[in-house]
Amino acid sequence: MEVKIGVQHAPREIVLDSTQTAEEIEKAVADALAGSAKVFSLTDEHGRRVIVPAERLAYVEIGEPSVRKVGFGTL
Repeated sequence: MEVKIGVQHAPREIVLDSTQTAEEIEKAVADALAGSAKVFSLTDEHGRRVIVPAERLAYVEIGEPSVRKVGFGTL
């Protein structure tokens, strides 16, 4: 699942592919914005963790699940 995270006062957004579902990501965002979590964190496909302070979140865009294509396409 492709996720784009906008951070306040940062010129670029953070883009990562996560193995978490859209519902799990949405719950993590809601927890961070509600104040029950001080940070928003996600883990990407390679096990790397991205941690953003909850008060610095500008937006979180959840994309479509990424499908890996293998082989040649048909013409």
